[in-house]
Amino acid sequence: MAYAIEVTRSAVRQLKKLDPGMRERLARRIERLGEVPLPPGAKQLKGISPPVYRIREGDFRIIYRIEHDRLTVLVVRIGHRSEIYRWHR
Repeated sequence: MAYAIEVTRSAVRQLKKLDPGMRERLARRIERLGEVPLPPGAKQLKGISPPVYRIREGDFRIIYRIEHDRLTVLVVRIGHRSEIYRWHR
């Protein structure tokens, strides 16, 4: 069963700042989350409720939440690995 993909406004802004090649790679990776919300290599971030996961694409990270009741993957943040974890809910 496929999940719908939703991307927050801030994640869209972060994605638009990237070069076109990386933007395309990340967009393809986000699309695949609709088919497999927990792909190999996905990790749950500790200390955050409701659960938030991250996947890697090169030096970039995609932070997202899975809403099983709505069959939705909500992409919360996209960014470079050196800065992605410096955020507050």
